[in-house]
Amino acid sequence: METNQTPEKRNVKKTSRYLAMSILERTDKTGSYSNLLINEAIQKNKLSAADARLLTELVYGVLQRKLTLDFYLSPFLDEGKKIDVWVRNLLRLSIYQMIYLDKIPVHAILFEAVEVAKKKGHVGISKFINGVLRNADRKGFPSVEKIADPIERLSIELSMPRWLIEKFTADIGLEETRKMGESLLRPSHSSARVNKKFLTVEEALEAMEEEGFDVRESVISPVGIISDGGHFASSPLFQSGQLTIQDESSQLVAPALQLEPHHQVLDACAAPGGKTTHIASYLSAEEGGKVTALDLHEHKVALITENAKRMHVEDVVTAMKLDARNVDQEFSDEQFDRILVDAPCSGLGLMRRKPDIKYTKKEKDMLNLQKIQLGILEQVAPKLKVGGLLVYSTCTIANEENKETVENFLAAHADFEKVPVRTEESLSGCLKDGFLQLYPHDFGTDGFFISCLRKIQN
Repeated sequence: METNQTPEKRNVKKTSRYLAMSILERTDKTGSYSNLLINEAIQKNKLSAADARLLTELVYGVLQRKLTLDFYLSPFLDEGKKIDVWVRNLLRLSIYQMIYLDKIPVHAILFEAVEVAKKKGHVGISKFINGVLRNADRKGFPSVEKIADPIERLSIELSMPRWLIEKFTADIGLEETRKMGESLLRPSHSSARVNKKFLTVEEALEAMEEEGFDVRESVISPVGIISDGGHFASSPLFQSGQLTIQDESSQLVAPALQLEPHHQVLDACAAPGGKTTHIASYLSAEEGGKVTALDLHEHKVALITENAKRMHVEDVVTAMKLDARNVDQEFSDEQFDRILVDAPCSGLGLMRRKPDIKYTKKEKDMLNLQKIQLGILEQVAPKLKVGGLLVYSTCTIANEENKETVENFLAAHADFEKVPVRTEESLSGCLKDGFLQLYPHDFGTDGFFISCLRKIQN
């Protein structure tokens, strides 16, 4: 039951379950990002901490296991009967609680589902939902183990579309795909980057512990700290710019650029500015260092500027509204010592934090994105000085957008050569052919790809 309302004043539309059903309906119908909808619902409805946690658990839990839940539901639904999106999501929510949230009694789950159905629909719908759930509780759920096809079985088990299972199996093998898929079903941890201009990692850990955070050092980033609970944004260290929220894998990009204080740097796809501010921490205004950060959208350019101010690096950051494919309009050839292309991508490395991604992306998206990625690389390449470094990175784990993009670029550009990515010793096992490819199950981070290219005399 919800914790923030007394029974006599209870508003079903403000309960975690009703809100979860509404959010899931919107993600299905409009493709909206669940994380943004959750934050909006928590603030708008002034949910207590306990109800906010339940809402988050329900939405992410259903999204992460949608295909599995549909498999469990299938024996209790008439295949030919059309069911409204919200009804299906309410059933998924209820089945998720019955199977994965064993502290909630079944009678409470059924009561809440019926109450939500009455408020959203009508008595007939509530009776239908009640009947389906009672039938499922009485008969039990089908076994995934009985699916004969190993690819289909893994797809249902991991709740990952079949084409993705086939793709990852071809790339990394069946067992690694299983390990990765299982890791994506576990909760993500929060991570932050310490601004070493102000304090050490040890000092940050000590300060955060005093604030009540359960924190530890990152094993892959020398400036990273992680937490299994708590929100870094609520810490005074965040508000004062002494740390910023950034995934550990993303923290590896700036060091790969091998920056020096005087460098002129182009961050070609910069918003919201996490990597920009990390790059800026290596630069010195006194020595002429500067990072120029580009984005397509005015509000995102403003976000980069805002982050630069909060992190106290605004003296070496210039944010501009510009498509990276139009850099010729603003910059001369061989203007930059370093260029970062953190390219638009499918985001498949973010599936733990954004489970919606695995259902919305299609195979053709990757080749279309590769064209955009190559277009950006093609345009920024002349702007790099001879001897300069170009780092290409993505938050995806698809070869088409990573290794293949870089190899296609190198095949067309004899004036560039591959340089092994400079990174921490703990990541040596993730280096292959000079590229760094992190999978979500390697260290519990986002999936991430980093490559480094040097411009040479043609």
